Amino acid sequence: MEKLFIFDTTLRDGEQVPGCQLNTIEKIEVAKALEELGVDVIEAGFPVSSPGDFNSVVEISKAVTWPTICALTRAVEKDIEVAAEALKYAKNKRMHTGIGTSDLHIKYKFNSTQEEILNRAVAAVSYAKKFVEDVEFYAEDAGRTNNEYLAKVVQAVVNAGATVINIPDTTGYCLPTEYGEKIKYIVEHVDMKNAILSTHCHQDLGMATANSIMGVINGARQVEVTINGIGERAGNTSLEEVVMAIKSHKELNIETNINTQKIYPLSKMVSNLMNMPIQPNKAIVGRNAFAHSSGIHQDGVLKNLSTYEIIDPKEVGIKDNSIVLTARSGRHALKSRLNLLDIKVDADELSQIYTKFLELADRKKDINDEDLLILCGRELNSTNRIKLEYLQISSGKGMKSVAVVTLNIAGEKFTNSSFGNGPVDAAIKAVREIIKRQVTIQEFLIQAINKGSDDLGKVHMQIEYNDVVYYGFSANTDITTASVEAFIDAINKIPV
Repeated sequence: MEKLFIFDTTLRDGEQVPGCQLNTIEKIEVAKALEELGVDVIEAGFPVSSPGDFNSVVEISKAVTWPTICALTRAVEKDIEVAAEALKYAKNKRMHTGIGTSDLHIKYKFNSTQEEILNRAVAAVSYAKKFVEDVEFYAEDAGRTNNEYLAKVVQAVVNAGATVINIPDTTGYCLPTEYGEKIKYIVEHVDMKNAILSTHCHQDLGMATANSIMGVINGARQVEVTINGIGERAGNTSLEEVVMAIKSHKELNIETNINTQKIYPLSKMVSNLMNMPIQPNKAIVGRNAFAHSSGIHQDGVLKNLSTYEIIDPKEVGIKDNSIVLTARSGRHALKSRLNLLDIKVDADELSQIYTKFLELADRKKDINDEDLLILCGRELNSTNRIKLEYLQISSGKGMKSVAVVTLNIAGEKFTNSSFGNGPVDAAIKAVREIIKRQVTIQEFLIQAINKGSDDLGKVHMQIEYNDVVYYGFSANTDITTASVEAFIDAINKIPV
């Protein structure tokens, strides 16, 4: 098996998304998680761009042990000097320098010539080699660069000592075959010595992962990626997609160092820290990636997972797939959910319940366990064992949020107060202190039902208790109340 190096640029290219900036402490947290994931190279920042980026590269270099820490520069001596200073504590360090090579960049960005750009590229690599041994060169907008000229530049920087050559499809323009042929052309026309080729593809036309894989098939041995595919404009190549595509296709005879079971937890961490929700249908890590609502699909999955799942969700750190009950669900899925609720029915009873179920599913978007219990004429005592009786919040600018909560638990009332980082946090902390169960909130989704400020908002909550996942739901004009009720709804589903 050949090794494919994973170069993660979440903390540099990924962080260029407006509103997703992280502070140094948060960057260190992500960098340590990337190290645990098994990433080979962490691009920690662009040191000359700001004091914050410089400091982040310094502190990440101190905090991370074995991955290579990379700092970005332009083909400018000052950039390179500042990057070298920022990397001084890194155990394994790399400088990532380069310049635009397409005719568009040469003419309009640099007002220069191909020969001058080639000389600047060589000068940048040569100068960077004075500070670090490991120098990566990027040919910006290589996707739209003439292959013959691109190969000429690559040969020149390899001769100057570059150890990695990055061929970016900066604008996401290339078709997969076109990008693969570009990598192949370089492999066939350049004496790479001991240097390797790297892909860096963008998602403008939705082909970043396909282009990266075609690059690997044609000889690239490093891929530049971000968690959740975040990044400039439409985003970068998604780490999780490339890694799982490589893992799924054994015939490529390529492997990575990634511990795939840590993908989903890191995906959620980055999403939360950057306040950038993951689209539900996102490959690998989206909420619906392993969810099945079609009756045909549900039937197949319940019989054998491989009928509709090419990846075991546990491989990426997700505990199980999800059978979502909708109007398209079949009898097999309904019976499976009833069995989980410990409701045993014969064929005739199932047919009667299924008819009622379809009528309800046509009217109601979300079919939950409570709905099924009512359809079956049953109600578990635990379902409504805990009820929210009273909630008062004190919150505002310049003050710590305080919540007072009263719960009715099996007829007995309990009251508690708690401080928190905002009204929802304070209220849920107060509930936690009353129920005294060690539950973990895995997913917390707030959605507006309508667009007005006084309309209903709905909250979906996913919690984990003793390695089992439970779901809660509520809707209310007050989002704090809805959040607490959804949390309690999930708690109520834990067996007493």
